[in-house]
Amino acid sequence: MAKIMVIATDWVEDLELISPTGALTQAGHSTTLVSFEAGQSLAGKAGSRFTADAGIDDVSIDEFDRFDALLIPGGFSPDQLRVDARFVALVKAFLVSDKPVFAICHGPQLFIQTGLTDQLRLTGYTSIQPDLRYAGATVVDAPVVYDEAYRLVTSRTPADLEAFNEAIVAELAKETAAQN
Repeated sequence: MAKIMVIATDWVEDLELISPTGALTQAGHSTTLVSFEAGQSLAGKAGSRFTADAGIDDVSIDEFDRFDALLIPGGFSPDQLRVDARFVALVKAFLVSDKPVFAICHGPQLFIQTGLTDQLRLTGYTSIQPDLRYAGATVVDAPVVYDEAYRLVTSRTPADLEAFNEAIVAELAKETAAQN
């Protein structure tokens, strides 16, 4: 089954980390939480605590091939990650790799720094939709938006988690079927 890298730091939206990783694990996939440092304790917006499995320097672009997909939960975490060139380079590498990328809520903020936003069809939280549009993205206000060219699945809010989880699990099922 697939190995999914999850990138987050403090102020991640708790449910947007817990729910998708739970759905992926239930479907037989594994997740690795990556933050600034391995072992780092992360505080979710609602008070949950998470521990990073790896640091960003442990998963350099040269080694990201050991992962099959990328998940970017929302909250205020993506805004902090997008100012770090290592996370931006990693996200860009995933986008151009033909590997699935999943982002919810504020997660798509990271795409702005990649220089690829003008090629993307996506959605995101209401407050970042204009930013994505100004950066050239085709923004669709829908629970789940799929960009086939980049294998990108995006969603808007925790209220859309059920549809988002179904979409990301289905995308990985297509991947598994294609490999068999």
